Amino acid sequence: MILSKHSKKHLENEQRLTLDARKRISLAKLLPDYEVCSIRAYTEGDKIILEPMAEIPAHELWLYKNPPVLKEIQEGLQQSKEGKVRKRGSFAKYAKDDI
Repeated sequence: MILSKHSKKHLENEQRLTLDARKRISLAKLLPDYEVCSIRAYTEGDKIILEPMAEIPAHELWLYKNPPVLKEIQEGLQQSKEGKVRKRGSFAKYAKDDI
């Protein structure tokens, strides 16, 4: 069996995983920092691709279906991260208003 050579990019992130007695491997070391709910698995040629998936609540889905609004929110978050914010005072007096 001939194994293909890995590109340099893959070698930087490569980890050797060994099979346990039941021929399983643990992928926990490879998971990203965010919460993974499922894994999308597929093949590309002789490679097995495992893509971590995260879920969002249904009531937040509208945001991802509305690219202009998502872009505005991302810009606002970036501005906040850069310290480009203005104090608007307290909105506590409106907290009990009916919406």
